[in-house]
Amino acid sequence: MTNNPATAAPLLRVEQVTMTYPRPESGGSFTVLENISMNIHPGEIVALLGRSGSGKSTLLRAIAGVRHPTGGAIYSNGRRVDRPNPDVAMVFQSFALLPWLTVLENVLIGLEAQRLEPEEARERAMNALHMVGLDRFEKAYPRELSGGMQQRVGFARAFVVRPRLLLLDEPFSALDVLTAENLRGEISDLWEAGSFPAEGVLIVTHNIEEAILLADRVVILGSNPGRIRGEIRIALSRPRQRLSAAFRAMADHIYTLMTNPETQVAPPPSARDRDRRLDTTPLPDARPGAISGLLELIREYGGPQDVAVISERLRIEADDLLPILDAAVLLDLAQVHQGDARLTELGERFVDGDNKEKIRLFRQQALLHAPLLRTMYEALAAAGGRPIREEFFLDILDRNYSAEEAQVQFQTAVNWGRFAGLMDYDSDEQTLRLARET
Repeated sequence: MTNNPATAAPLLRVEQVTMTYPRPESGGSFTVLENISMNIHPGEIVALLGRSGSGKSTLLRAIAGVRHPTGGAIYSNGRRVDRPNPDVAMVFQSFALLPWLTVLENVLIGLEAQRLEPEEARERAMNALHMVGLDRFEKAYPRELSGGMQQRVGFARAFVVRPRLLLLDEPFSALDVLTAENLRGEISDLWEAGSFPAEGVLIVTHNIEEAILLADRVVILGSNPGRIRGEIRIALSRPRQRLSAAFRAMADHIYTLMTNPETQVAPPPSARDRDRRLDTTPLPDARPGAISGLLELIREYGGPQDVAVISERLRIEADDLLPILDAAVLLDLAQVHQGDARLTELGERFVDGDNKEKIRLFRQQALLHAPLLRTMYEALAAAGGRPIREEFFLDILDRNYSAEEAQVQFQTAVNWGRFAGLMDYDSDEQTLRLARET
């Protein structure tokens, strides 16, 4: 998905929702949900993870508009939900198919409220069936299908209405392990390919690995009454590797949280340690080509050069020249003394070297003297060749810089890392990974 959840307006806002039901036999009441607040943005999958009694399914039905909170409010695309929510579609744990209707007819039920022309409705239904791999089973009845195929019909029935938000109520829990894994993987593939027919997903589950495999955020609910204990952001690159050390560490951490209800929800220790090690000492905003060009000119002019004279000769404002010079000094390729700039011994070797030697020296000096670049490179190396989304690094930089300066620091580190042959950047996917040859 291409939306940026950090900037998009929320698809859904849940504000201080409480659900209380009367106890007729005693004259009292019991609370299922208590002061639930959360947002879901376009382009993200959120998992609600909780044990029995946490009110997961009750919250899902309130979001769908089929149950009404006794306190608080729910807003879908800015509109208060006080009736069945037209922006959502739901896939249930029990396949909920009508046995006397064919597969196609079960899917078409989802479009009845839209009053489409029959031909358009059929085309949309067949497209939805194709998406879930059932386009040759449109005339079959539910009794002719396996459990996995019946649940695919459930997904097609939800897909056909093109909801803004898809609600999944433990959709894989009634399936055998292999069927569930296969269907879960296909749903994940659709999402990662950008062809998913909804802008966001909220999935209710009690399966920790399922939450980590699918979600961008995991909201952990406490029980009796259901309340939000906290949330964990899943900063693992997609597709997720169940056997990777990072995945196992995340699963173990969430399992510990789930089995210790009083434990405060926080990121796993490995994530906190990695954040702490990321040295965000600022890099001068200078491109490698500009640094190299300045060193060449200092050599060409012969001997130490007054910085003001260099600025005049290049017709560059001092404010634009100084970051380039600062970068050369940081990398120990140049020195400045009493306003005069000169090359160091390494700087002389850099200027004299061929392109391969320039890259080698730049890489060596950047890893020694540019802590932000070094720790980004170490994080990529620790990921074992898998990509890391730029959001991971920007989230950390945002703690020390404005959003604009964080972007400048990130882009500078990327430019240096690419020139040094340390990392590759995919601007379409907004991901970094180790360079193929370093």
